[in-house]
Amino acid sequence: MKQESRQNREKVAAWRESFSHIAGSGCQLNPFMNQTNKQGAVLAISAFVMWGLAPAYFKLLAHVPSIEIMMYRIVWSSLLLAIIVTASKNWNKIVDLARDKKAMLTLIASSSFLAFNWWLFIWAINNGHILEASLGYYINPLLNVALGMLFLGERLSKLHYASVALAVVGVMVQVVTFGSFPFVAIGLATSFSIYGLIRKTVAIDSISGLTIESLVLLLPGVMYWCFYASSPESNMVANDLTTNVIIVMAGVVTTAPLLCFVAASRRLTYSTLGFFQYIGPSIMFLMGVLHYGEQVGQDRWLTFIFIWSALALFSVASYRTGGVTQS
Repeated sequence: MKQESRQNREKVAAWRESFSHIAGSGCQLNPFMNQTNKQGAVLAISAFVMWGLAPAYFKLLAHVPSIEIMMYRIVWSSLLLAIIVTASKNWNKIVDLARDKKAMLTLIASSSFLAFNWWLFIWAINNGHILEASLGYYINPLLNVALGMLFLGERLSKLHYASVALAVVGVMVQVVTFGSFPFVAIGLATSFSIYGLIRKTVAIDSISGLTIESLVLLLPGVMYWCFYASSPESNMVANDLTTNVIIVMAGVVTTAPLLCFVAASRRLTYSTLGFFQYIGPSIMFLMGVLHYGEQVGQDRWLTFIFIWSALALFSVASYRTGGVTQS
């Protein structure tokens, strides 16, 4: 009896040792086991919830031209980021980065994709295309998988490949059967995926990187405001307080989710980050259908069903393999 009890204790001790070895090694049971990945998960969820609710904000400015709203985003996010950098006394980092030609060229490229994504998203929301915008951000994580495989050496399972293929079929069904191509959806998905990919290749903290990107876009933004902005709202002196508060909030609406997203991208594999992007488009989809009354036609339903199936397959693949890993 004593011998059996001792054997049981030895088995338990061996199990604990094995578990500790697994938990402490690079081969984790799931992608969120360590502290860094937990932080990344919280940041990613925060970013995508804020993005999902963003259409409600931009609808408040539906009467303002899309490019003018983008200009407000650039100007006020630049100011907000400058305040953050000043408060944290990190201007020396900005100056050092400005002297790094390779980093600056990379951030100029990323800022271009970011500006296009901002404009297209605003245009889609204020022209009755919330559902197509949500489709774009449903496609986005699957595109992240493909880019992570091609450029970052992230290894995929067969189910991951199948999920990407299913998404492609969904888009092609809409093109071939109904003769329509989801330009807005593909434009949003492609521009944001490329932006995230570029930013992941730069060893830079999120605030410094976003500050430089905003400053790169600031001069064109100010020039547009001074010489081309034509809406009554562009003259903030003549606006009422409520209108000015809504305009200035463009900085918060723009900066807060981006800071969370970029910080999350530094803590998670690129493909795992895509897992959380279900949150944003789901909120947009429900908002578009239930609150703003957008119609889901037969072509959209088929495409959405294929995309949702692909995302379900992707989720199963990520759960079974513990996330996509980097080689």
